[in-house]
Amino acid sequence: MPTPVTILWFRQDLRLLDNPALEAALLAAPHVAPVYILADNAPIGGAARWWLHHSLQALSAALNAKGAALCLRRGDPARILPELAAELGAATVHTNICSEPHWRRIDATTEAALAKLGARLVRHRAATLFDPDQIRTKTGGIYGMYTPFANAVRAMRPPPTPLKTPDAIPGPPNSPASDKLDSWHLLPTHPDWACGLRTTWAPGEETARQRGRSFLRGAVSQYDTGRNLPGQDLTSMLSPHLHFGEISANALWHALHRKPLTPAENVYAAELIWRDFANYLLWHRPRLPDAPLRPEFENLPWRDDPEGLRAWQKGRTGVPIVDAGMRQLWHTGWMHNRVRMIVASFLVKHLLIDWRHGAAWFMDTLVDADLAANSANWQWVAGTGIDSQPFFRVFNPVSQGEKFDADGAYVRRYVPEIAALPDKFLHAPWSAPPLVLRQAGVELGATYPTPLVDLAAGRQRALETWKRTVQSAAKAA
Repeated sequence: MPTPVTILWFRQDLRLLDNPALEAALLAAPHVAPVYILADNAPIGGAARWWLHHSLQALSAALNAKGAALCLRRGDPARILPELAAELGAATVHTNICSEPHWRRIDATTEAALAKLGARLVRHRAATLFDPDQIRTKTGGIYGMYTPFANAVRAMRPPPTPLKTPDAIPGPPNSPASDKLDSWHLLPTHPDWACGLRTTWAPGEETARQRGRSFLRGAVSQYDTGRNLPGQDLTSMLSPHLHFGEISANALWHALHRKPLTPAENVYAAELIWRDFANYLLWHRPRLPDAPLRPEFENLPWRDDPEGLRAWQKGRTGVPIVDAGMRQLWHTGWMHNRVRMIVASFLVKHLLIDWRHGAAWFMDTLVDADLAANSANWQWVAGTGIDSQPFFRVFNPVSQGEKFDADGAYVRRYVPEIAALPDKFLHAPWSAPPLVLRQAGVELGATYPTPLVDLAAGRQRALETWKRTVQSAAKAA
C-alpha cells in the first residue's frame, strides 16, 4: 500500500511562514512532496527570472532544513502534476490561488487532468488580505473605486492570524526526480546585466522578514511623507518579496496592527489595501492588462514612436527625473513609487505613447513585476482605468523633481553627467545659461540629451488628443 503523500505546489508563495497551502498539506497526509513548476505558458520577465532563481535556492534550503526536498519541474502543470500524483500515490495537490488570468487557465486544465486520476486540486487564499469573491457593494456588484473598496474591507473581519512556520515538513520516503535549477538558465550570462540587482537585493524569506521588521521599527514612522522622497531610503522595498510570496501581506498587516496606527502607519496600511484592490480588479476584470477599463479610451490615437520609446527605456529623454528613474530601474530592477508615476505620465502624456508599451517594459525589468499592480497602476496614471487619475492631469516632471528631489540627491546619483549643475537648474538643464552649463561640463545634445519634447507642447498635445477622443466617444454613444 503506498505511503500517504500529498503534493504541495509552490507558485507565488515561496515561504514557510503563513502559508495556508503548506498548513493544509501537512494536515492532509503524513508526508508532503513540495514542487515548483516553471510553467511554459506563464510569462516572466528577465529581472523577475533572476529573482526567482535565488528565491528558489532559498526556499529549497529552508525545506531541506525541515525534512523535505523541493522538486523542480519545467513544462505544463496539467501534465506534470498528474504524473507526480500517480508516482507518489497522492490524492490531493494543495496550492495557493494566483489571480493572473494565465494561472487561472492553468488551474482549470490542471484540475481537470487531476480529476481524471481521481485526485483533487485544492486551492487556498494566501496572496491577498481579503477574499476578492467576498467583497461586494451593497447591491452585490463589484467595486470600481478604491475608497469605497478600502472602507468596505476595513469594516470586514480582520485577516486571519498568520500561520506559524512548521517545526518539520516530512518529505516522502522516495523523493521524485528534480531538475537542476541551473538548467533553467534563469540568470543572465551574455551579457551579465544583473550586477546592480546583486548589490541591491537578497531574495528569500529570511531577508523579507528582516526587511519587514526593520521597516516597521523605523522608516514606517515617516512613511506618509518619506514615501514621496526618492533620494531617501524611507520606503519598505518589500514589493518583490510580496510578489514572490516570501512574506505575506497578512503577516505585515498583523505586525502593523499590534498597536493603534499612527497617521504614517495608516498610510502604509492603505498601500497594502491598494495592493488588494489591484488584485481585486484583475480577478474580476481579467482584461485589465490588455484593454482600457474605460471604453472611451479604446480608440485613443497613440503615437507610434519607437525611437522615443527606446530613449525612455534607456533613460535618455533629456528630462532628468525621468532619466534617473529609468536608470534606477535598469540598474536595480526597481523604481521608487513616486518616480514610477512621473516616468509613466511622461511616456503616456508628454510622448503620447500607449501605456501598454510602458507596462510591458516594467514587466520585463522589474523584480517586483506583478501583473495586477503593474496593470492597475499604469491604467491609473494613463487615466484609462476606473478610479484613475484623469487623463487631463499631466505631471510636470520638472516641478515634480524640484518638489520631491529638492536637493537633487536622486538625480545626481543616477544621472551623474549633470551632477555638477546647481540645484536651480538640475531638473531643467535646458534652462541653464550657457556659462553655467560649461562650468558644469554639460553640453546639451552631446554629454546629455536635449529633451525629446517641449514639456508645454507635449502637455497641450495630450490635452487636445484627450478632448477629441472624449468628444468622439460621446458622439458615438
